Amino acid sequence: MAASKQRRRPSRCRQLLRRPRRQRAGGRSPVVKTFLEITDPASLRAPERAPQRAFGLERVHDPALNRWFYENVGVDWQWTDRLDWTDEQWERWEARVETWAVIADGERAGYYELEPHVERGFVQIAYFGLLPGYFGLGIGGHALTAAIRRGFEIAPRVTVSTATSDGPHALANYEARGMRVLRREPGRIDGSR
Repeated sequence: MAASKQRRRPSRCRQLLRRPRRQRAGGRSPVVKTFLEITDPASLRAPERAPQRAFGLERVHDPALNRWFYENVGVDWQWTDRLDWTDEQWERWEARVETWAVIADGERAGYYELEPHVERGFVQIAYFGLLPGYFGLGIGGHALTAAIRRGFEIAPRVTVSTATSDGPHALANYEARGMRVLRREPGRIDGSR
């Protein structure tokens, strides 16, 4: 009787990496970049309604997954500044940030990256977004609430920037969670956040 070989299952992150990348839309256009912050955890406002689809958050440590999310979440919002990054650059970035995957029905739905600047007293939500199949389900507001809560565990102030080229509800979601606008700056799309 031959011993049966047991196949090792790849990790959830490795399974998720096998999904195909979406194609990027091109173009450059004028934008307005908005910088926001929240400084008091008591000001954080979670959405009143439950999300229409259950989801979970998973802390991930894989530069390939950071790259995949950046490319696939940012494809429609003209995120381009990191498209030519090397593996080494992604490794350095992943070591600098805390990355959380939003998982719904066993599939990746979105992500956020928190970039701590503890010595300066804040954490920045460096990237936040959902994949298109998860828009309009109430997941974004709840995931953003979790991101801000985690940010307050790291530093006393949480910041983010968004641009008019980002999702049409991005700014409203940040403000609905209690973040206040610090300033607005005109610019052009170059992919930088």
